[in-house]
Amino acid sequence: MYTVNKEIPWHYHIEDMHTKFGVHDWVNNKIDSGDKESLKKFLEFRINFLKEELNETETAFAQGDPQEIVDGLIDLCVIAIGTLDAFSCDAAGAWATVMEANMAKEPGIKATRPNPLGLPDLIKPEGWVGPDHTHTTGFLTRVF
Repeated sequence: MYTVNKEIPWHYHIEDMHTKFGVHDWVNNKIDSGDKESLKKFLEFRINFLKEELNETETAFAQGDPQEIVDGLIDLCVIAIGTLDAFSCDAAGAWATVMEANMAKEPGIKATRPNPLGLPDLIKPEGWVGPDHTHTTGFLTRVF
């Protein structure tokens, strides 16, 4: 039985799961053979999988089911992080890039979006630079 060590970052657990189920080998074989069509279909499958899990999470919300909400949110993380891992993306680098860009924003009000809760929006200040994923896209550059 696989026991999760909570001290190890999440993406390592995803890597273990993909190794167990042969995901890395499958993707590497498709990359090596230049089978972009299968890789595109796999990526599309993963994106549709996210939509399916989001729908299930929305249903759990509508039903007021906290356990299924948590399960759905974790499933979304597993699929999203798993997709990054499957395509050998630098998830940690991408995370850092996005968080640095987000933290460079300022709290404020975005007039183009309703804000019924009154929480601050993340506003892009003058000169704000968005995340650059040039070095984090892994095998995705070889899919298209």
